[in-house]
Amino acid sequence: MIRVLLAEDQAMVRGALAALLRLEGDIEIVAEVERGDAIVPTALATQPDVALLDIEMPGQNGLDAARVLRERLPSCRIVIVTTFGRSGYLQRAIASGAVGFLLKDAPAAALADALRRVMLGERVVDPELALAALSDGANPLTERERDVLSASLDGASIAAIAARLALSEGTIRNHLSVIIQKLGVHNRIEAARVAEKRGWL
Repeated sequence: MIRVLLAEDQAMVRGALAALLRLEGDIEIVAEVERGDAIVPTALATQPDVALLDIEMPGQNGLDAARVLRERLPSCRIVIVTTFGRSGYLQRAIASGAVGFLLKDAPAAALADALRRVMLGERVVDPELALAALSDGANPLTERERDVLSASLDGASIAAIAARLALSEGTIRNHLSVIIQKLGVHNRIEAARVAEKRGWL
């Protein structure tokens, strides 16, 4: 039996995924969680073979949880299942230790097949997304630049961003200038849009 932990914040989606996987004779759902910060403690308690993780969850996102889970329970294989087919998310997922990355609109049979394949030591990645990740290239932003751009997503002023990140306004302006140059855009709104679309934030 393949023992699975399922992490998904939307109850209806979580229930549907669990019901579909329970139809498979060789898959057992050992735990379901709706918050990202519940993933690691639940995995440590239940010792699943595979953790199926959504990305955007309350408490902690699935990518950060994946990184901690890989350190704390290396025997558990991590598969990301998400609505967001962004190349940057795929790159971050692989860097976080995921061995699978699938979109929620994939057929149910593909998910069960993916679980079996990762148990055999394979990597399973949505092929179209893999091509997009190759064409988009690596995330050019540093961690600090991502912080600055994320803080400016809601249209906050330079002063507000500086206060939020405990940096000077001049430093924020410098970071934004470098970000705009790196992404080849005209302003920080455009930069945020491009970075978010590619999953770099």
